[in-house]
Amino acid sequence: MAFATFDLDATIAAAAGEDAALLGELRAVFGESLTRQIDLLRRARCDGNWNVAAMRLKGLGASFHAPELIRLADQALDSAPGEPVVIRDLERFAGEFLTA
Repeated sequence: MAFATFDLDATIAAAAGEDAALLGELRAVFGESLTRQIDLLRRARCDGNWNVAAMRLKGLGASFHAPELIRLADQALDSAPGEPVVIRDLERFAGEFLTA
């Protein structure tokens, strides 16, 4: 994904302006929400729970202008619950964001 979070980081930085504390808080809130929704997606065993978690991820991506997350959420919506490739790709995205 070659640091697919560039647009996301730019959006968060623009929202925070010169306020470093706000930048940290926004990154933390996004990271917590991302991690929580991926966990819900990973634990989903039925279409309904899978779709709800995927839609929440898509909404999170849209709210923070993260096109790669939106793409991954769409991939989840097109997949069966528990699809390991989808979960792995989302975890990779989260890992890149959280370690940046």
